[in-house]
Amino acid sequence: MVFISWNVNGLRACMKKGFLDFYQSYMPDFLCLQETKMERGQANVPLGEGVLEFWNSAEKKGYSGTAVFTPHAPAAEAYGMDIDRHDHEGRLITLEYENFYLVCCYTPNAQNELKRLDYRMEWEDDLRDYLMSLDKTKPVIYCGDLNVAHQEIDLKNPKTNRGNAGFSDQEREKMTALLSSGFTDTFRALYPDREGAYSWWSYRFSARKNNAGWRIDYFIVSDRLRDKILRAEILSGVEGSDHCPVLLELDI
Repeated sequence: MVFISWNVNGLRACMKKGFLDFYQSYMPDFLCLQETKMERGQANVPLGEGVLEFWNSAEKKGYSGTAVFTPHAPAAEAYGMDIDRHDHEGRLITLEYENFYLVCCYTPNAQNELKRLDYRMEWEDDLRDYLMSLDKTKPVIYCGDLNVAHQEIDLKNPKTNRGNAGFSDQEREKMTALLSSGFTDTFRALYPDREGAYSWWSYRFSARKNNAGWRIDYFIVSDRLRDKILRAEILSGVEGSDHCPVLLELDI
């Protein structure tokens, strides 16, 4: 099965920049989107007959939001993690299947001067507990814009960015805690030493042209799926957003 995750930075805008052509060229089993910035029905997303749509939109208009598109009907679906303080920004969708849970996530940004870091830490702890509770039942495939570059290898300029949002010690430690709780970073499982592999670039300073980026978009799976990983790719040539899609293929 092929899974793709992409922070589209506004789906309506991305659709004007080749989104539908991208979808048709890959036709994944699951397409997980973050930062849709819209509600279902605000735009027609013609992905083809039989494609099911699952949306979780923020209460604040034009902000955040997640969606999953798939021809595979789930046994159950859930939105948020059933914790009120986390469930107003459309950041989480969980689909249950016979052999796995799929969790699409748009992690809150710690923001400038880390002004939202305390909330981010609460989110991380509660999300880790949520994933671990799912993992007790069946394996988890967790993906999305997780808004953290875990190690120095995961961004172009680690020294000058240390302490900034997305590369604070606290955020990195929460990722370490998650991976230590029975989960695997699929890209690093296959490419532990690959440098220059990024999924987000600032619109400023010709960052994408110079590949001055960050790897903050992930597929993370339960450890027992590690030997099922067939491919883990960063589709850096795909434009349409300040993020590029990331792809995972599993023998599942």
